[in-house]
Amino acid sequence: MTTFDEREAAFENKFTHDENLKFAATARACRRVALWVARSLGMGREDAEKYAKNVALADLQEPGHADFLSRLRQDLRGRIPDAELQRKMTEEVHTAMEEILADPDFNPA
Repeated sequence: MTTFDEREAAFENKFTHDENLKFAATARACRRVALWVARSLGMGREDAEKYAKNVALADLQEPGHADFLSRLRQDLRGRIPDAELQRKMTEEVHTAMEEILADPDFNPA
């Protein structure tokens, strides 16, 4: 294998690792935001967990998490301002990324 091939493989591996890391952080954040919304809707713990799982599936329908946020907006019916929902999502993605990066046992592969 040439040096160029080795460098190309290293870049591909880093890209894959970074994408898996982003996916894991976003999935973790989506769950937390869905639980937050469920509590805002007055759901108990068990119902909130079911809701979070159900809404998380909505996030897998289209690339990005616009579909996820759209579902939450629909369920909230204006109870929480859109700016607050966006802020919460951004905050949770950031927190999830920090947790994952701080966990030496985490393997996003």
